[in-house]
Amino acid sequence: MPNNHAKFYIDGAWINPSAPTLLDVINPATEKSYTKIALGTAADVDLAVAAAKRAFPTFSRTTREQRLVWLRKVLELYNARYDEIAEAVTDEMGSPTKFAREAQAWAGQVHLEATIKALEDLEFSSRRGNTLIVREPIGVVGLITPWNWPLNQIVCKVAPALAAGCTMVLKPSEIAPISGIIFAEIMHAAGVPAGVFNLVNGDGPTVGQYLSGHPDVAMMSFTGSTRAGIIVAKTAADTVKRVAQELGGKSANIILADADLAAAVTAGAAACFSNSGQSCDAPTRMFVPENRHVEALEIAKSVAAAQTVGDPRAAGTVLGPVVSQVQFDKIQRLIQSGIDEGATLVAGGTGRPEGLRLGYYVRPTVFGNVKHEMTISREEIFGPVLSILPYTREQEAIDQANDSVYGLAAYVSSTNLDHARAVAAELRAGTVNINYPDWDTHAPFGGYKQSGNGREYADWGIYEFLETKGIVGYGA
Repeated sequence: MPNNHAKFYIDGAWINPSAPTLLDVINPATEKSYTKIALGTAADVDLAVAAAKRAFPTFSRTTREQRLVWLRKVLELYNARYDEIAEAVTDEMGSPTKFAREAQAWAGQVHLEATIKALEDLEFSSRRGNTLIVREPIGVVGLITPWNWPLNQIVCKVAPALAAGCTMVLKPSEIAPISGIIFAEIMHAAGVPAGVFNLVNGDGPTVGQYLSGHPDVAMMSFTGSTRAGIIVAKTAADTVKRVAQELGGKSANIILADADLAAAVTAGAAACFSNSGQSCDAPTRMFVPENRHVEALEIAKSVAAAQTVGDPRAAGTVLGPVVSQVQFDKIQRLIQSGIDEGATLVAGGTGRPEGLRLGYYVRPTVFGNVKHEMTISREEIFGPVLSILPYTREQEAIDQANDSVYGLAAYVSSTNLDHARAVAAELRAGTVNINYPDWDTHAPFGGYKQSGNGREYADWGIYEFLETKGIVGYGA
């Protein structure tokens, strides 16, 4: 298959960019470039949006059955290239081979399956008295996805947009773009009509921001940092387009007094470190009863010690590097702030793990005696750094959990399900997980407050790309 890394997918074909500007794609395990991608311009976005606009009138009138045929073919071809997709994620973001296969590539697969199931069951129209209520595709949509879970977020946007009958322009992260290019090749091979799906690579200020303000784009769906999300929303406001966003998080993990402490701390710490801490819903703030704080620190310390950090392709590696020098530097600064502000460093700390001198590797870090006002308790670190906060009263933990600009996810552990449910009801977060349940791709995913607006996954994701029309006087 030809290498399309330096091309864009527009109107059913791989084309050269309007300007020959290339960007190195860095393997974070080696700190070296392993390929280059083209960086788009406003002219490339204009071409892609125009193609999507031309395709919309016809595609928006396709049937559910037609769209299901395309989605099922995409899933079939995705599965055929599964190993290649996982390999791309290992190269572009340093994800260990096992994790790239069993989590990163798998996430795209199961979201395709969930979208297909949701589309099979979705009701696009209903009657209320003399009125017919119809859900219709919103139009051309702009999709901007992040680097930390590339396939998860690409599929969470592309699949429901296609299911809804929208046409689209995707801008994947320029930091981890190759898995997105493979996905575009899959869309082409699946026979998705020309112009329905378009891909333009580029940076946020040049491509993402221009796409967000484009007058022919009816909606933006963005996943990334809260800072960038604010720019997208402000830019989109001039054309009064809908904006759906999944942004940052600083998720609280409340371990109640009646929890199994060893199990809860072990699972919570491992979840915090997973994907090298690069998950927006990671349980990074762990609240534990003060009288068991010392015990919790020892358990978390042992979990940190078990996180083998190293070459993503080496057998036994649990954590690879973080994605970039920028991320590495940010994490180091925040770990140092925890030390400087008086938190107890229990495991890890600044610098690379022992024996690793090349690659953006971070030491799995645990802080104890963290106070609510400390920087490491309030800022999203996006690295394998766990803050443990002791509490004396349960309500104190709940109040501090909610006292955050973020509200993406929260976690509660208890051996008493009614107790856990009562606490979950008080938490201001889009997803509350009780006792570390299995991932549910049919549950709504999104945040409160500065963690965003709108919801993704299954039918929740499809609804975001639909407008509601009332036809009054429709008759019997």
